[in-house]
Amino acid sequence: MKGSSCFTLPKPVLFFGLALFFGVVVAVPDSPAQQYQISLLTCDPGEELYSTFGHSAIRVRELDSGQDLVFNYGTFDFNTSFFYLKFIRRTLDYQLSVTTTENFLYEYNYFKRSVREQELALSEAQARAVVAFLQENYRPENRKYRYDFFFDNCSTRIRDLFEAVLGPSLTWNHPGTAPSKSFRNMIDEYVYPLPWSDLGIDLALGAVIDRAADEGEKMFLPDYLEAAFNRATIIGDGPERGLVGETKTLYDFPERAASGWDLSSPYLVFWILAVTVGGITFVGFKKKRLYAGLDAGIFTLLGLLGLLLVFLWFFTEHSQTKNNWNLFWAFPLHLALAWLLVKNPLSSMVKKLLLGAMILTDLGLVVWILGFQSFHPSILPLLLLVLLRTNFLYYNLNAFSNLDKRR
Repeated sequence: MKGSSCFTLPKPVLFFGLALFFGVVVAVPDSPAQQYQISLLTCDPGEELYSTFGHSAIRVRELDSGQDLVFNYGTFDFNTSFFYLKFIRRTLDYQLSVTTTENFLYEYNYFKRSVREQELALSEAQARAVVAFLQENYRPENRKYRYDFFFDNCSTRIRDLFEAVLGPSLTWNHPGTAPSKSFRNMIDEYVYPLPWSDLGIDLALGAVIDRAADEGEKMFLPDYLEAAFNRATIIGDGPERGLVGETKTLYDFPERAASGWDLSSPYLVFWILAVTVGGITFVGFKKKRLYAGLDAGIFTLLGLLGLLLVFLWFFTEHSQTKNNWNLFWAFPLHLALAWLLVKNPLSSMVKKLLLGAMILTDLGLVVWILGFQSFHPSILPLLLLVLLRTNFLYYNLNAFSNLDKRR
């Protein structure tokens, strides 16, 4: 069974079950026909995480026989052994698959996702070269590749295909005044309607995605690839002409509404948590009580998050999860601090760990302010919460613990 998804994030999700192609993938015969119409299909984002960034594929119509196929670089095989482990570690291979256009479009009609088609103004020789490239890629020994969200996905494969086939005949005509955007800025444009997914992505991905993407790299997103095709020109077999001859809208559904702030957004949830903990801290100061169980819970969660970030950084092949300075405030040793606060709060190690947590959280704020890594804005109350509780415990731990014992 094959799953289809142009863009997936480095964590296991079950949404991929919705991305199956309906129908049997068909083989591509080596047809002697001379005439092909090649198109780029661009599919709008969907409502689920797996479909947040849209999709790109290539449509090939053989005009003589009427065969109408879609070549899709965004599929994978659910039957792969250790599927989820490989998916998490980025050792799962994606592959080029082929299906009929009817079956391909069925999914997008079902989920009400708009689809646009750009028919390309290729010469007969250029069209045949594209088909030959795709047929060679579809050979069993060639069809699999190691997926990378930013640098090797369904859109970049199409970009690279046309650069390889058309060579110097292809000119992208990148805009000279395009605004500078980091990879993180670009994905933020799509995940804004999914605030918790936005948070998860920002927590998982490190500083490596905060550099500016050049115009060629921006084509890792289907919308940007579509725009680049509209600007591109080709030379050869006639006068210079636009790469796109005609654009058609195959499906046009209303755009999904952005949600932004709501009662379940991480912004509101974390600010409520921070204000609540601030109130508990004030009461504890007045009553000379530590409420160490609260801190044990907080630092346990932060420590577990830190372990996940360490795993993604050092034990997976995801290039985007390296250099993740969220570790400054979500540090794995917070687990040791949580344990000691419950078992032995007067241990000398507790104050060392509290001081370390304070310093690391301050460093995290510096990293954010100076722009070394962009943190998700909703974590600000969490950072303030950590600073508040570590300071409170550091300066009151011994005195309040002794009072608790006398009581």
